[in-house]
Amino acid sequence: MKKALVISAIASNQGKTLLTMALLHHYKKSVRPFKCGPDFIDPQFHQKIAATPSVNLDGYMMDKKQLQWLFAQYFDKDVAIVEGAMGYYDGLDKQASAYDVVKTLGIASLLVLDGSGSYITIAAVLKGIQSFREDHTIKAVVLNKISSPSHYELIKKHIEAECEGVVVCGWIKKDLPSLGATHLGLDLQELDSLVLEQVANDVLEHIEIEKLESVMTCRIKKPHRYPFVKLAQKDATCVVVYDANFSFLYHDNLEFLQEIYKEVVIINATKDEAVPSKADMVILPGGYVETAYHYEKIKDANTFKNSLIQHAKTKKVYGECAGMIYLGEFCDDKQMSGILPLTFTLTERRQRLGYYQCDIGGKTIKGHAFHYTKITKAPPSDIKLYKASKKGAKEGGYRQNNIFATYLHTMWRVYPTVLD
Repeated sequence: MKKALVISAIASNQGKTLLTMALLHHYKKSVRPFKCGPDFIDPQFHQKIAATPSVNLDGYMMDKKQLQWLFAQYFDKDVAIVEGAMGYYDGLDKQASAYDVVKTLGIASLLVLDGSGSYITIAAVLKGIQSFREDHTIKAVVLNKISSPSHYELIKKHIEAECEGVVVCGWIKKDLPSLGATHLGLDLQELDSLVLEQVANDVLEHIEIEKLESVMTCRIKKPHRYPFVKLAQKDATCVVVYDANFSFLYHDNLEFLQEIYKEVVIINATKDEAVPSKADMVILPGGYVETAYHYEKIKDANTFKNSLIQHAKTKKVYGECAGMIYLGEFCDDKQMSGILPLTFTLTERRQRLGYYQCDIGGKTIKGHAFHYTKITKAPPSDIKLYKASKKGAKEGGYRQNNIFATYLHTMWRVYPTVLD
């Protein structure tokens, strides 16, 4: 019997990633990680622990049938652990909350609740979350930042008295010693397997796995028909730049490319690998090229740059966020490829965060953006501008001949026309 669980909370920074990490480590030989919403960092974190790519489940970009298909398609292990985003109901206005995704998939939710400095109020908060939607999927809780066994038992008593149908599975001690010297989720590459194992052991020390597994039953809902547009395979070669600078790539996007192209070649620009001459399309995903630290990794990659410039003269290029910046001329004083006459500046203030839509070629494309750069001058008239619909978002995308560049991150299986 397969088991699945969504880890959620009432907000960010409550301990979702901590518990997700521990459970992925616990089930690492038999788990497929998933992430609710448009996140690129947590899936990389998941993959490092589970040694299996993490798959994004997005209720805004996908409809219910598409979500069900995607989950069933990648649920190829005994256990699925899905990490939510923000709070349990956050994203409800876009049908993209953990609540929306879990309801669609038919699996249970566990809430991580911060118990520091409180006890009866925790039960009141949980009861309020339950009553907000009668068809909620909350079946279990784990209490975080607990000071002692007696503190835990006190909170547990009130939850069990007030909150029907919820299993209290255990607690996580506050100020875990194994977290003292780490920056969990930020500098993951510096964490070795021994540190990860110690953190996981500390997190799970007071959690009853059997209780937790009692709510992890699931019934997979896979649509009978493929709920996306069926495309014939292209007799062509697609090159994907995938490295430390261009690392924001949904796993299903890569799988989709491998389905629709005869050949997909992955190259590393930070190692100055050239775009193969046989390439028909080059894709530069999002990531980082605008900061001094990341620019150092690519500024001298002249073989890569020159081969990309040569390719772009006659063949297709798709650049997404950091990919768009690299296709431009400059980001402040940092010289990019100069393929498109666009210049950017890096600002201290975030320029855009969240979902929005873009009308591209008469089709509405849904996606999201998160960036601190902005375009500093209007492009020339031969650059076609696609407007984004979100308030204050002027730049949806730019097209010049066979080059398309955009801040929009989207799911190509749902919106394949962006690659045309």
